[in-house]
Amino acid sequence: MAILVVGSMAYDTIETPRERRVRQLGGAATYFALAAGREAGVRVVAVVGEDFLPADLELLASHGVDLEGVERAAGRSFHWSGRYRADFNERDTLATELGVFAGFRPRVPAGWTASEYLFLANIHPSLQAEVLAAVARPRLVVLDTMNLWIETRRADLLAVLPRVDVLLVNDSEARQLSGELGLAAAAAAIKRLGPARVVIKKGEHGALLFGRTSVLAVPGLLLPAVVDPTGAGDSFAGGFLASLAAAAADRDSDDAPFRAAMLAGTVTASFVPEDFSVGGLLRRTPGEVAIRLARLTDMMVP
Repeated sequence: MAILVVGSMAYDTIETPRERRVRQLGGAATYFALAAGREAGVRVVAVVGEDFLPADLELLASHGVDLEGVERAAGRSFHWSGRYRADFNERDTLATELGVFAGFRPRVPAGWTASEYLFLANIHPSLQAEVLAAVARPRLVVLDTMNLWIETRRADLLAVLPRVDVLLVNDSEARQLSGELGLAAAAAAIKRLGPARVVIKKGEHGALLFGRTSVLAVPGLLLPAVVDPTGAGDSFAGGFLASLAAAAADRDSDDAPFRAAMLAGTVTASFVPEDFSVGGLLRRTPGEVAIRLARLTDMMVP
């Protein structure tokens, strides 16, 4: 089992109603890799700048993440700055400094081209296509995208979607991509574009799986307090795909492992908002994961 993730490793400056943190560890690939866990055998393809701290690379490596595909380039690392509003459901982007990420061209190491599971994080659709061309047909391809690519690179995204097994989007992105207002109609329209399954993320309200033959609505776990929700979506993806890999699921599997993966992703993501950066993920224990999975199940089944 091996999961290949292609995406960003970055630093984030976060402002919340209570606190401000400057240049904390972030990026889609970072959150995904730590969320998936040591047993998943995560391999990362990304680029970092000269300012990326060796201690942060060592942190990832110490959690079993293979960094052979991480390139260090001349310049500064990708940096995003954002401010959360009082309810944490909305945030404003204050600055996006791409740095070396602006010239990122994914290079998949030769020994990784047979990776069985592939997560294409939120990068330009043409780069996602390049990775798909470089990797021998994996068992399962999961792709994330965003409103920017739907709006400005729609043709490139539509060219990639037929080669994707699961698409992860939020509800506004699903509506924008499909042109449909209802989420069921939006998911059906997206399936016609290629992906057999669509996961629609709804933040603190959970997520929806539109599978091959079933639909599953998973609520978000109720947290006593929210500190910083940055990275929760990518952490959901890490828990989701790690669960599928552990079950040896593939594109031809029935919906059962995907339904179980929805619970795993939701539980994994629930740790992120409890601390800044990746602190919540790092404090997970198997016991607490089991407790939260039981709580989530109780919320769904009387």
